[in-house]
Amino acid sequence: QVQLVESGGGLVQAGGSLRLSCAASGILFRISTMSWFRQAPGKQREVVATITGGGSASYADSVKGRFTISRDNAKNTVYLQMDSLKPEDTAVYYCNFPGGRYADWGQGTQVTVSS
Repeated sequence: QVQLVESGGGLVQAGGSLRLSCAASGILFRISTMSWFRQAPGKQREVVATITGGGSASYADSVKGRFTISRDNAKNTVYLQMDSLKPEDTAVYYCNFPGGRYADWGQGTQVTVSS
């Protein structure tokens, strides 16, 4: 069965950094395009970054230049390095397939950025 487990969130001050991890199992990870999503209170879920199996990355305009998505196929893990964090980045962060095709969003990992 598919499992996607996020970790690495926390509380940081504006300008700080966090590195999120998404550990995947039950899929052919090396050929799977993966995305990071986030959902802030009162807002819709949005995609923030996507990476193909070959390592091609794309980003939402709101995070471009500050966030970096990467993957380690040997570890079945995708990462989101978040630098220069802003209060507006506060949200629950999730990993999923593009379009959120995996139905179980799980708990995600909370990122809180204080001003």
